[in-house]
Amino acid sequence: MVRLTPMVAGFTLAALLAGGAFAQQAMVTPAPQTLAPPTLADPLPATKALFDSYVATGKTPGIVGAFGAGDRPTVFLAAGRVATDQGAAPAGPDSLWRVYSMTKPITAMAAMILIEDGKLSLDEPVSDILPAFKTMRVQLNENTIESRPAVRPITIRNLLTHTAGLGYTIITKGPLLDYYNQKGINPAQVNAALEAVSRKTRPATLQEFANVVASAPLIADPGTKWSYSIGLDVMGAVIEKASGMSFDAFVQTRIFDPLKMRSSFWTVPQSEIGRFATNYAFAPSGTMIALDPAASSVYLSPPSFPYGGAGLVMSARDYDRFLHMLQNYGELDGVRIMKTETAKLAMSNLLPPGVVFGGLGAGTGGTMSQQTGFGAGGSVTLLDMPNSMGVGTYSWGGAAGTIAWVNPVRRMRGTVMVNYFPGERWPLRADTAKALQSDMASYAR
Repeated sequence: MVRLTPMVAGFTLAALLAGGAFAQQAMVTPAPQTLAPPTLADPLPATKALFDSYVATGKTPGIVGAFGAGDRPTVFLAAGRVATDQGAAPAGPDSLWRVYSMTKPITAMAAMILIEDGKLSLDEPVSDILPAFKTMRVQLNENTIESRPAVRPITIRNLLTHTAGLGYTIITKGPLLDYYNQKGINPAQVNAALEAVSRKTRPATLQEFANVVASAPLIADPGTKWSYSIGLDVMGAVIEKASGMSFDAFVQTRIFDPLKMRSSFWTVPQSEIGRFATNYAFAPSGTMIALDPAASSVYLSPPSFPYGGAGLVMSARDYDRFLHMLQNYGELDGVRIMKTETAKLAMSNLLPPGVVFGGLGAGTGGTMSQQTGFGAGGSVTLLDMPNSMGVGTYSWGGAAGTIAWVNPVRRMRGTVMVNYFPGERWPLRADTAKALQSDMASYAR
């Protein structure tokens, strides 16, 4: 197979997607025995075969991808259905999926819009907006809740890049985790049963949540360490205060409505249940269990407050429109969401001096390497690496397996939607990158 340079890879993906209205849903078919060169009717055969194989081998009931280059029509590939239930709808571009941490880039871009508006600044102390963060303290060590004064304040940059020193129940351990659980610092929802337990301690509003977070000690001084966190959830409270409107209303008004993202919800309407995917969990035996069935999903009822780190349900079509806007540095279909320089800043390496991004598990969707930086809510590729989409790629993903990336330099983007726990159960990100590169190589032969 031809080894592609990043420049050739960008050109060939654009060529694969050129020449016609390819926005189509691929039907479920057996994986082909041999890889034929792409045709106008079948622009991404290896990627399509990969999706088919994920369904055929029981890795997921359904999967949808949205891939784009330049301003050509998006290619939608889909296989399977939104659930294993008999009569479940086929998976497609408008199916609804829990994107969990793929909410973070959207929250981050909302913050960048306020920076552009002059209502926030990147290195402004968060306490300017939320006074409860004025005097923060830092754990003496992870085995105690005892603390000392922080040497510097948390800034907006720190919240955007997970360098604030905040914890996260999915990674925090010891007494601090106990404190988070006692105080209800768990801004996410899984299913109705777990939600009933979480509601007993979780603060009722976004501002109350932020104030409770401010009462907890930090794991490190702000600006000294990258650690995955609830920073984007706190950012929702900052956005609410700085904008003078509710966080979800700001996102709707400044991002969703202008981009015509009509399938992005904090609460799924009853009328849309038919296209809403069920979320599954894999038992140790490998059995797939319906963890949050669409018909009785926790997402059918309003959350305690909109979770800026993990709260959205979206379609592949909508997330593609968001990425397309970023690919164009802030504009789509003649509508400008943010200035070019704001978008470029958001997708650049914003880590404080001396801080490196050490990476996380595959479930985040980010390219995991010491050669990766971190921008506003997502990872940033600094060096070309195997199975990456090249320098300048901004990407992240969600706990239920979803992945998304955009390279505005090469004008390429991709979204893949599935819903299962754990998100790293299968190497979907690496598999998709390899399949796309195979499609590019076939075209270049």
